[in-house]
Amino acid sequence: MIYSVEDDQAIRDLLLYTLRQAGYEAEGFEDGNAFQAALARRLPSLVLLDQMLPGMDGEHLLLQMRRDGRTRHIPVIMLTAKNSEMDKVRSLDNGADDYIVKPFGVMELLSRIRAVLRRGEKEHGQERLALGPLEMDVGRREVKVSGAPVSLTNMEFRLLHFLLLNPGLVFTRDQLLDSVWDTGYAGDTRTVDMHVRTLRVKLGQGAGCVRTVRGVGYKLAETGQEA
Repeated sequence: MIYSVEDDQAIRDLLLYTLRQAGYEAEGFEDGNAFQAALARRLPSLVLLDQMLPGMDGEHLLLQMRRDGRTRHIPVIMLTAKNSEMDKVRSLDNGADDYIVKPFGVMELLSRIRAVLRRGEKEHGQERLALGPLEMDVGRREVKVSGAPVSLTNMEFRLLHFLLLNPGLVFTRDQLLDSVWDTGYAGDTRTVDMHVRTLRVKLGQGAGCVRTVRGVGYKLAETGQEA
């Protein structure tokens, strides 16, 4: 089941028609109240969420979902007319799995939906990951360093998750952009450096596991191992 939260009826009808033609169950809602009532009845496999909604806006609904244990794991794709880089970065860091700017092509939308659903299946295939002092519970979206919980943004979590899945392997900044920000992200490699810096600060004594490989990129390795 895919939920679409969109106040423009013409767009909502188009989304529901497209999803059903592609073989998905789909249900639409014009505002946050109707959407939240539906979540109480049934949890979807994915949510298409407009940002500018009457009453509670999409960003607020997204944050509520990520704070609720019942819904924090549900993939969310933002569908919005806001097209600035900061709007996109904010939504991704707040927990969105993808960000699509209106107007959009229905074929691209379906491709993005399939990609997000595949990624969710892959992530939940390995629920618990660990390296040195780092521990990650993927299903609960929890990270601990030496047993102490650490609060990460969505993109920091995804970056650490990708590195934990590939310990010891070196990735260039472009490779990390393609693998972690795999949504047609239009930013540059400074985004990777920024997220690595903030991730290291939050990991505290586990920061040394995130290694810089000079002239190449980054890798994850236990402290004490050769960089």
